[in-house]
Amino acid sequence: MSALAVVIPTLNAAAGLARTLDSLSPARRAGLLRAVIISDGGSSDATLEIARKAGCQIVTGARGRGAQLAAGAQAARAIAGAEDWLLFLHADTVLQPGWAREAAAFFETHAGRDRAGYFRFALDDHAPAARRLEAAVRWRCRLFALPYGDQGLLIGAQFHDRLGGYKPMELFEDVDIVRRIGARRLVALRSAAVTSADKFRAQGYGRRSRRNLILLGRYFMGADPARLAAAYRA
Repeated sequence: MSALAVVIPTLNAAAGLARTLDSLSPARRAGLLRAVIISDGGSSDATLEIARKAGCQIVTGARGRGAQLAAGAQAARAIAGAEDWLLFLHADTVLQPGWAREAAAFFETHAGRDRAGYFRFALDDHAPAARRLEAAVRWRCRLFALPYGDQGLLIGAQFHDRLGGYKPMELFEDVDIVRRIGARRLVALRSAAVTSADKFRAQGYGRRSRRNLILLGRYFMGADPARLAAAYRA
């Protein structure tokens, strides 16, 4: 039976990591979970302690989500079999109950095929602005087949290898890989990936969404991801 290796990039992620790891428990109980790999970029909080207590494999290396995803994928591929699947998940994202059953069905339906799945975007905020953003993301995915990394990425191990995996980009590594996957090979899953809305609450939904859209437009126009990452951090 196909199994799952999960890769989670972290950087001072102690506040939400335990909840993220807890949400993987249904896959563990069902015998689907082969390994959880934490790819850390130099955390100075309790991130690694939480990961160790949860039995995760830890890899450390260069800071940056693209580089960390690539390093985590390399560790996962040393464990995962040819028929296994990889799940890339952000450290502040919690998968809703039922996701493991849907993933198992996805494995069976798409065994041996070049396919990747992503979860439904949701935020842990009851504000109307959160619902509007969730609706906007649904339309973005329907019209442009452009899920972001906070929706997770479920992909066959061999398909991942043929694509070349994540590039060590400082920003938009998620956009890069889904564009290489292509719309016809992407599958929207029903289960939700609930992401922390802390940054939206702190910066304002409108302001953060506009900034992200501007950066995405600059990326599509050929701007250097390293320069975009500096603008994103600022």
